[in-house]
Amino acid sequence: MRSILQSGRWISRYFPACWQCRNAGSFASIQEVSRLQDKKMRSVLYPVKDLEKIMSPSVDRSNFRLYDPPVEEISAAENLFIPSRKHVIDYISSAVRGDHTPDLQQPEVCFIGRSNVGKSSLIKSLFALVPGIDVRVSKTPGHTRKINFFKVGKAFTLVDMPGYGYRAPEDFAEMVESYIQERHNLKRTFLLLDSSIGIQHADLIAVEMCEEFGIPYVFVMTKIDRSRPAVLVTQFLQLQEFIKTKTMGCFPQPFLVSSLNFSGIHLLRCFIAHVTGTLPKIS
Repeated sequence: MRSILQSGRWISRYFPACWQCRNAGSFASIQEVSRLQDKKMRSVLYPVKDLEKIMSPSVDRSNFRLYDPPVEEISAAENLFIPSRKHVIDYISSAVRGDHTPDLQQPEVCFIGRSNVGKSSLIKSLFALVPGIDVRVSKTPGHTRKINFFKVGKAFTLVDMPGYGYRAPEDFAEMVESYIQERHNLKRTFLLLDSSIGIQHADLIAVEMCEEFGIPYVFVMTKIDRSRPAVLVTQFLQLQEFIKTKTMGCFPQPFLVSSLNFSGIHLLRCFIAHVTGTLPKIS
């Protein structure tokens, strides 16, 4: 552990600024985040930078920030997640089988992960600027039993897949394989991991599925507000090594997010806009 971390005084110095956001109210919009001091603002927008500060200088950081858009681009992407009369954002449909999915032509992204990984909470935080949208969050693992579709205007569709592992639907593999293999407008699969425990055996099945079918995917580490800094650094670096040595179709940069304090949420919104080709141009 000492080989990858700075001394304890560096951890205590940097992480209070990062984790104090849990009591700082809602940072759902970039306007609210921009009211913070610059250091705190960048901690919310780019959480991996706080990890870098406590890592040993010998750690390879080359894939930490491959996707590193400016604040102006993140702000522009947020507009896609704000509804209007001409840009309706809402739940539109559910399916219990891959061949029952709605016929939609616009780009899609799907979110998948183990039961209780925080998937529904993450999707709710992405849509936090949409009043009344029905994203159900339960304390009971395995709450999502269907493939749920959320249409973001004419820009793209966000798909909430059932959780795997505990209390997964019996036909989970068939349902998900059918969707992933046949959904030609699927631009990226977001594979969620609990940041405190990292990649598990059940996650390997999802990875193998994406690799087998040649589906581009990216890891998202959730609940970073609950992980101790040393644990988070360790899991982050282990995941980076896994991506480097065990995958072919995975984006090299994992994303760090907290649905509680919105750390990393704005960056993830921007990446979604980027991979769907819907990112508004900055004048």
